[in-house]
Amino acid sequence: MIQVKDKTFILFLDEKTIQKRITEIGNQISRDFENRDPVMIGVLNGSFMFLSDLSKNITIPTEITFLKISSYEGEKSTGIVKNLIGLDSELKGRNIIIVEDIVDTGLSMLHLIDQLKKTNPASISLATLLHKPEALKHNIQLDYVGFEIPNKFVVGYGLDYDGYGRNIPEIYQLKL
Repeated sequence: MIQVKDKTFILFLDEKTIQKRITEIGNQISRDFENRDPVMIGVLNGSFMFLSDLSKNITIPTEITFLKISSYEGEKSTGIVKNLIGLDSELKGRNIIIVEDIVDTGLSMLHLIDQLKKTNPASISLATLLHKPEALKHNIQLDYVGFEIPNKFVVGYGLDYDGYGRNIPEIYQLKL
């Protein structure tokens, strides 16, 4: 059990389990994108740990860049996606892999995919560490999923509660 600000969390996924799954995803992306020169776009802030570890397990040449969008305040989605930091890479004709920490309602990813389609990429794929199928409200194609989880609030391994807890190497869920 851990405390993050005013909330108590219990262990959900340990570090070894997370790393094993990330290795598997990295191997799959390496096979799927061999000779395709992908650009991986990390969605800040949450994806930084996942993207870092994932990229270490990808054996093909890959460009890495970041952007920042936000739809959360505290532990709830606001329902509004804000563009906070944009891209600086040329994406026309490129194979894009969006790297996200968690997909729950799908609103942020729907917004981002719509924006990226305007750059005329060769393809857009989505890799997410966590997916909450029960919370999904928008039809989003998830190409690489680390773990499907229940619709519970989680923290750690890049995921935060009001900016805190991102540095925890495991994933914890809110204790009810």
